Amino acid sequence: MTPIVKAVQTARTSVVNIRGEKTIPASAGQASASDSSRRVNGMGTGVIFDARGYILTNFHVVDGVRDIQVTLADGERYPAKLASRDLETDLAIIKIEPKKPLQTMPLGTSGDLMTGETVIAVGNAYGYEHTVTRGIVSALHRAVQVSDAQFYDDLIQTDASINPGNSGGPLLNIDGEMIGLNVAVRSGAQGIGFAIPVDKAMSVAATMLASQNARKSWFGVVSAPTHETADKPGLVVRTVEQRSPAESAGLQPGDVIADLEGVSIHRPLDFQCAMLDRKPGDTLKVVVKRSDEEVKLTVTLGESAATTKVADQPAWDLLGLKLRQLSAEEFKETNQTKYRGGLMVTAVRPNSPASQQGIASGDILVGMHIWETATMENVSYILKRPDFATLNPVKFFILRGEETLYGYMPLTQKTAQRTGETTDR
Repeated sequence: MTPIVKAVQTARTSVVNIRGEKTIPASAGQASASDSSRRVNGMGTGVIFDARGYILTNFHVVDGVRDIQVTLADGERYPAKLASRDLETDLAIIKIEPKKPLQTMPLGTSGDLMTGETVIAVGNAYGYEHTVTRGIVSALHRAVQVSDAQFYDDLIQTDASINPGNSGGPLLNIDGEMIGLNVAVRSGAQGIGFAIPVDKAMSVAATMLASQNARKSWFGVVSAPTHETADKPGLVVRTVEQRSPAESAGLQPGDVIADLEGVSIHRPLDFQCAMLDRKPGDTLKVVVKRSDEEVKLTVTLGESAATTKVADQPAWDLLGLKLRQLSAEEFKETNQTKYRGGLMVTAVRPNSPASQQGIASGDILVGMHIWETATMENVSYILKRPDFATLNPVKFFILRGEETLYGYMPLTQKTAQRTGETTDR
């Protein structure tokens, strides 16, 4: 019973094998008038992070797969559905309907990893289920271009053998905690594999779940993780939305959410998992720490912004964003920036241009193209301009925490036509 044996036993039941069939274009030499594509069997690995059957994997494992099949460590097999995905980080969440609660993966942190540290990879290597390999952390913060379409930054490099089929499986530390999600191998190289740091992977998973939860119910806070310590884990409430369920319950900026319905909150993913399947009208018991005191509150969830009448709001229809204007005082309290104001993102429509670019609830939209977005009228002016479609893709600027981020939202032909114009871009 070596430490590695114990680590594998700790994590093994939370690792699943993923199989499915996908259709890919045939190469130029194979294509014919009657056969321009071919079917291949795909394989990969996933990690159970919620006992109700939510599994994290790489998006490329399930991209284009029909009839996703998940096999648990005990041999039970279930069909799975794609619940959410993030193209930028190549992560996806799939969902199965298990007969009983599942064992979830113990999560560590990637914030204190050291070069030379022992790590263990578990996965469906070449179709051999639950293959275990070991190695060390070879390097940290690697940037890797694996194809013309996929670039990863800030990866863990390891010499633990990672092969086709390992993608989406866990990279474990010696305690059996996941510290990375295996993602790529270097073609033609030996002893060079890569994994997404667990802190980043779980943050993205929380963002994906937040978009899903926002479609069902409304809580009304924007939070950020604390610098977790033994005596004060949880999420710090940055802002409380006006007239929200959270405001009515008495939550205040600076509160640390430590427990939600009996679930200890250590990171954003814990909060979002606790919010899964909640409906408007549900009453939740919340424990917060406020000035070193424990305060117990009750939050009655409201109706999701995504289910209210937003069809006439251009930002929702064209971009997939539900926005709320911040008062000048509220904006200045939470942001130290040159921008004069902004709009809080309160919901993101799945598979929308905004969702595909990683915009999340809690972000603050401060600009589009060359114009500021301090008011709803600013956004309406931009989206209703006769030349709006010619701006495709639309450049946007958001505030996230203390960072100012920007990107481009490509509009589809169908979306662009809603503005009254068309574009061939």
